[in-house]
Amino acid sequence: MTDSDRLQADTVVIGAGIVGLAVARRLAMEGREVLVLESGAHFGEGLSSRNSEVIHAGIYYPEGSRKARLCVRGRQLLYDYCQQRHIGHRKTGKWIVARGQAQLEKLDAIAGQAKRNGVLLERVGPKGVRESLPDISADEALYSPETGIVDSHGVMLSLLGELEGHGGQLVCHAPVERAATSGERHWLQVGGQVPCELLARRVVNAAGLGAVALAKRWEGLSGNIVPRQWLARGVYFSYSGRHPFNSLVYPVPEQGGLGVHLTLDLAGQARFGPDVEWIEQMDFSVDPDRARLFADSIRHWWPALDETRLRPAYAGIRPKLAGPDGGFADFRIEGASEHGVPGLVHLFGIESPGLTACLAIAEEVVEQLGD
Repeated sequence: MTDSDRLQADTVVIGAGIVGLAVARRLAMEGREVLVLESGAHFGEGLSSRNSEVIHAGIYYPEGSRKARLCVRGRQLLYDYCQQRHIGHRKTGKWIVARGQAQLEKLDAIAGQAKRNGVLLERVGPKGVRESLPDISADEALYSPETGIVDSHGVMLSLLGELEGHGGQLVCHAPVERAATSGERHWLQVGGQVPCELLARRVVNAAGLGAVALAKRWEGLSGNIVPRQWLARGVYFSYSGRHPFNSLVYPVPEQGGLGVHLTLDLAGQARFGPDVEWIEQMDFSVDPDRARLFADSIRHWWPALDETRLRPAYAGIRPKLAGPDGGFADFRIEGASEHGVPGLVHLFGIESPGLTACLAIAEEVVEQLGD
């Protein structure tokens, strides 16, 4: 097949999660002709529909890291975006609660990290905790007024609408099975219901859990730049009926995640999670028996929990770039300066706070792609 027989595109974004849609919308607003390829039947079916829908403040990440910088920037962009477009969201605030000397020392470290990241936290002593969180068992706490919750599906609908309003297009059932780069053009083998070959000037790999695997299959790209990926499943349990909370409640963080914490949806229903379970294969199942482990963890800070009201909800899988003993791993947004291929950007390890940072990530991708 000659180049003239292949479909042509200016800019292709692979993956229609919240980050892919944010990137595509931004590119379309810059005047690019944008095509989004999604392997699933609908946008946002992967990681974007399997998270806590929390707008994070940017507390925990090392200063100077992409996660810290893009979370703080993205948080304000996302609040402004939702307010201007009347998308459901609420600044609920968040409590980080601690018991015992070891956890209190962790609070000190968290407060110091937040300050270095430019994030406002309030230290609350025993009396303030009893007054604000009478049902919680904690010695002290940190309060984050900038943390909130958002209707992530509403955000994605809005991003898609703006993408299409600027001439962009989403094609579902369109998995990218192979890719290659030659010169200044990228060749994509697209499968699905209507297989085709596609030539593009610019491509963004925003395939989420599949981004690393796709990059490994990319001809003309050095395998040395593709990181290893670990899978960390986190399950959520909803809590039926009434509860005493109107803010989010987190324990001090644990290895690989932020601990089993309490979040709220916009209707006020409580849910708990995610936990951390390292897995070898994609598996989104929720074992109902994990409710006992959740209950044991939650009772450390909410003794009155009624375990019988915990209901299996859903699971998410975080695409980690560091394993169980690997420590912190940053977002990787890799353009030509990293891999030497013009007009190509790979997004690796876009886990939490990816939702919060999506609009800021889009800004950086546009800068990486250049003209």
